[in-house]
Amino acid sequence: MKPVLHLCLLLLGVQVQGQCSRYDLSDEQQVQNIPHSPEEHSQAEGEKLAHVKIAPSNADFAFRFYKQVREEAGNKNIFFSPVSISTAFVMLSLGARSNTLTQLHNGLAFNLTEVEEQEIHEGFQHLLQLLNDPHQEVQLTMGNALFIDNRLKLLQKFLDDVTNFYYSEVISSNFQNSADATQEINKYIEIKTHGKIVDLLKSLDLDTMMVLVNYIFFKGYWEKPFNDLETRDDDFLLDAKNSVKVKMMHKHKDFNIHRDEKLSCWVVEIPYKGKATALFVLPDEGTMKQVEDALLKETVSNWMQSLKKRKIYLDLPKFTISGSYDVKRLFEKMGVTEVFSDQADLSAVAEKTLLKVSKAIHKAVVAVSEQGTEAAAVTVIEIVPTSACTEFSLPPYIRFNRPFLVMIFDETTHSILFVGKIVNPAAAED
Repeated sequence: MKPVLHLCLLLLGVQVQGQCSRYDLSDEQQVQNIPHSPEEHSQAEGEKLAHVKIAPSNADFAFRFYKQVREEAGNKNIFFSPVSISTAFVMLSLGARSNTLTQLHNGLAFNLTEVEEQEIHEGFQHLLQLLNDPHQEVQLTMGNALFIDNRLKLLQKFLDDVTNFYYSEVISSNFQNSADATQEINKYIEIKTHGKIVDLLKSLDLDTMMVLVNYIFFKGYWEKPFNDLETRDDDFLLDAKNSVKVKMMHKHKDFNIHRDEKLSCWVVEIPYKGKATALFVLPDEGTMKQVEDALLKETVSNWMQSLKKRKIYLDLPKFTISGSYDVKRLFEKMGVTEVFSDQADLSAVAEKTLLKVSKAIHKAVVAVSEQGTEAAAVTVIEIVPTSACTEFSLPPYIRFNRPFLVMIFDETTHSILFVGKIVNPAAAED
């Protein structure tokens, strides 16, 4: 019987507002290989742009995945990058065949009767080009890497596709020296996330042959920053009986807001400089589950279309949180099982080697302050051999002093970069 080799997926996301890092140059060097000019990624007038075709599926996946995470999170903060996870697994799908490929498409919410497989990869190619545009006002980079054991011979078609569609770096590694390989991968992740995600991998399976890494880094400054002098200590209500002290930011300005009476929640948009925005959703007391259950792309689209500019009093806590997830376990609950089993068909990846995914992990961190937001995320896949607004006479006072939701969007690509639920903004990072 042929041995089954292991593959690991590492999915990383960071969103942070802060000072520039000593790692900035490395990202600039990485994205030089991705075309950015409008001429390089434009299509004929009237033709639907490639990234637009995949946006609905990516949004569907984001909220499906959120609901799986919610079931396991209990009363804990949630924060992840759906676009990082989607990108890593759709890149892996280039090497999948038969039922393994079908399950991956279904799990990622792609219907091949609506969008062809080629269009999916062209969509992600275009998405990467737009997200890595160095001329945008937010700092945003996303990229991929394959760490390949020097005993593994990749098929040329798979190698061509991951580099042409996903601009993936391909790095030869010696997985027989597991400690050195782990250190090499961790250092790569630390650099790409500007030092926000450190020592993610504790160890690799002994028969690991390939590690796939996707990372995303975002740093955006609020279009209208909060005034540091107005930030004060305040109570954040964890539940009916418990609270924690937080640094609460305050602003009395015009914001795009919406009151959803049906779902009993406030929606507040806080834009960044450039083509990115954050949507903060504050359910009324006792209605968080109702709002979460209704999280669908149609719901969010309705919120965005219903936003109206109004002067409000706004309280928003400063926070730094992170989330770490076993994506393998979550995907299996979503019906994506074969790629993790000895029945996995990843026959289009490498010559004469049966492969399966042994590990898929995701970590994301976020920091929100008076100036803006900084976030990063990483997805790692380890592959082994197979074995309408209500009117008020006075400006409404919207206090995010109880659990709330947050979503960060890239407006150019219609992408949900990050999704989170802030249950305790004072909780220690994991």
